[in-house]
Amino acid sequence: MKKLLCVTSLMSTALCAHAQSSVTLYGIMNTGVMYVHNSSGASTQFTTTSFSSRWGLKGAEDLSADLKAVFQLENGFAATTGALGNGGREFGRRALVGFSSKTFGTVTLGRQVDPLVDLVLPLQGNSLIGIYTSPGDVDNADNSARFSNTIKWISPNWSGLTAAAMYGVGGVAGSISNGQTYAAVLAYNSGPGGLAAGYTHIDNGTASLRGTTSSTSSSDSLFLSDVNRAYVSARAIDIVRVAGAYQIGAFTAGGYVSYSDYKPDGSSTFKVSEKYKVAGPYVAWQLSPALSTQLGYVYMKSSGASSATYNQFAVQADYFLSKRTDVYAFAGYTHASGSNGLGAADAVVGSLDRNSGKSSQAVVNVSIRHKF
Repeated sequence: MKKLLCVTSLMSTALCAHAQSSVTLYGIMNTGVMYVHNSSGASTQFTTTSFSSRWGLKGAEDLSADLKAVFQLENGFAATTGALGNGGREFGRRALVGFSSKTFGTVTLGRQVDPLVDLVLPLQGNSLIGIYTSPGDVDNADNSARFSNTIKWISPNWSGLTAAAMYGVGGVAGSISNGQTYAAVLAYNSGPGGLAAGYTHIDNGTASLRGTTSSTSSSDSLFLSDVNRAYVSARAIDIVRVAGAYQIGAFTAGGYVSYSDYKPDGSSTFKVSEKYKVAGPYVAWQLSPALSTQLGYVYMKSSGASSATYNQFAVQADYFLSKRTDVYAFAGYTHASGSNGLGAADAVVGSLDRNSGKSSQAVVNVSIRHKF
């Protein structure tokens, strides 16, 4: 019996030594105050804000010399009220498990961001909150939509080249395409510069459930403001986004362009595709290790079922008090003209998704952010 216990103990020790594992608790508390000129038809609004506050768990376990099991759970919440974000989901930002290999890349299943967020978004200059993205985030350039029931692969880094692909399962009986999502990206990063391009297709689900909380789409809704709300009955959305950035000393210049096509079918309330073309250049300046500033402009033109033009300007400053705590401020202004399908075009600053009820909107925000 003693020999058996000894052998068992040695085997357990050897197994533990081979299967190294780790679990990390992390999070961000991000809150501040914001002034909005033109919000819901009112001239002024003063409010508290909570941008992308979250907490999560992530971990990995060695299965062999080149294979790990990985998982991540991430909860989004409003730091000002404690309320759950992402539609009230417990882990609405991420809930995934999979395998990671230095040779074959990483495959994960669950609720995830699309691969354009992984590889295109980092080059867009959207370092704080979505004031450098399209008004209403019609092209998901600020990650407004996450995706459930997905399978995603991200390749290893092949001498600066990275590829990624994702498929979201609709899960509707009798129809494979109903509610499905698929996306693919190719990115190249080398030294001071980078370039990435990607495509996402979103099927908007069963016609009678489009735009409701019972939607059968594997994608979250992109209809978060009056900029595109007239097209909530779209059968599908196709998005192409390209971004690039180049650093010279303390300066980084970059931007992104996108093309989004909201396609109707016989059940849609509109009959002609609504298309959005976006161009968003920016310049960032690292004044010191602790202080950075950024200036950006976004031009968006819609055409098809309706036609509108949006001009958006934004500026920010970010100062780090420590490695984990920073204070930042930003200001944004959008002017809109034309029609958005519901009436006169409503100005919205980026992905803040606050309908103005007017042809212009301005915001000023000051926040503190702490990472743990």
